[in-house]
Amino acid sequence: MKFDGIIFDMDGTLWDSAENVARSWNNAVGEDRFSEADIKGVMGMTMVKIAEKFFPEKSERERGEILERCCRFENEYLRSHGGYIYPDTESTLKVLAEKYPLFIVSNCQAGYIEAFLEYYGLGGLITDKLCWGDNSLEKSENIRLIIEKNRLERALYVGDTQGDCDSAYKAGAAFAHAAYGFGSADRSDMVLEKLSDLEKQLSDNKF
Repeated sequence: MKFDGIIFDMDGTLWDSAENVARSWNNAVGEDRFSEADIKGVMGMTMVKIAEKFFPEKSERERGEILERCCRFENEYLRSHGGYIYPDTESTLKVLAEKYPLFIVSNCQAGYIEAFLEYYGLGGLITDKLCWGDNSLEKSENIRLIIEKNRLERALYVGDTQGDCDSAYKAGAAFAHAAYGFGSADRSDMVLEKLSDLEKQLSDNKF
């Protein structure tokens, strides 16, 4: 049975926004505190976990206030400046959208996926999207919700980290490891050295 829907992670899979996220967060806190490496080190975590890592000395309420400001600055900055989109992201999504419904599930804040889609004009290719900021649920739950809502019988999740791998299988989806991204995975149904490999591998009879 072939896949009837493809769900994508964001960071390390479709693009790398770390440099511009760091810039926006530094603007938000009014100091040169965050580096690109700092941001890459927390990609894939929920925003609550990120706040705990970056502001351990703050109370939960203070973390929430700082995080809200950082996320607001981030979304606005990315809408205007974008990030580093992987070279074959746009062309691959356009080709795949002709054959499959496409989705995005990320651990990001609300508005982040929209900023990406708006800047690159890709919104028309995405059937549905869901993130931690929408409902505070872990990634596996949001993958499952996308599957159920869109009545997918065999979904493929494309991500770059072990957390993506675990979330995909927990939700009942197959997993394609974006090996060009930020992390590793101990198992997968396919390995991608670049995103455009996905199109070729999906065309194989076994998929």
